[in-house]
Amino acid sequence: MPNQIDINCDLGEYYGSQSKRTDLDIMPFLSSCNVACGFHSGDPVCIQDTILAAIKHNVKIGAHPSFPDLQGFGRRDMNLSTKELEASLLYQVSAVKGMVEATGSQLHHVKPHGALYNRAAGDKSYATVILETVNRIDSSLFVYCLSGSQMAAIAQEKGIPHMSEVFLDRQYEADLTLRSRKLEGALLDIEQASQQLKVFADHSSVQLPSGELKQLQVDTICIHSDTKGALHMAEFAFHYLNDHNH
Repeated sequence: MPNQIDINCDLGEYYGSQSKRTDLDIMPFLSSCNVACGFHSGDPVCIQDTILAAIKHNVKIGAHPSFPDLQGFGRRDMNLSTKELEASLLYQVSAVKGMVEATGSQLHHVKPHGALYNRAAGDKSYATVILETVNRIDSSLFVYCLSGSQMAAIAQEKGIPHMSEVFLDRQYEADLTLRSRKLEGALLDIEQASQQLKVFADHSSVQLPSGELKQLQVDTICIHSDTKGALHMAEFAFHYLNDHNH
């Protein structure tokens, strides 16, 4: 785990003809990024451009695999067999890993995307397949896991490198899962996110809608690049963590 709190963002979630302006603007405020592998968004040129931008800004690079769900942006749950899940992960992670290594750099971590991430947080079988497959690809790779989740606990038990992740721009439920995007209040505005950051950083906790504080391991903080105000959130987080030696 890092000595300082990491700031990460899901990037490369566009296609060749679309604008990558947000990715480029937010990159200076990150310490790691998660590159879409083409199964929920992104294409080979987009992946390559994101990798090169991350290297330019000295940002650690991760692969961001998902369910094969381009139409739903990887946010629809799917029931894959173990064989299908393993093969899908091997394909996606290995492709990005190879592209990173072709630049002379190294892949740092893997973070599942969207519905796959949420499924693995509470599904022991999915979490185990993801952790063991990543570990088989490269045992030095970190896996970003939802803090307090089943997946984080299994990674700890198996001795697999991992980082406990919290979300700056998302509302939490009482069981420490993320509120569904289908529900009101799932996404936080800039002011709410700023307050949530302070609780994460200063108290290793999250404040629930009830007002209760619940403790969480905070190794890395995620900001979604498509959240309204994401750039301002990232800039605030970057300066707050540095100014307060977090």
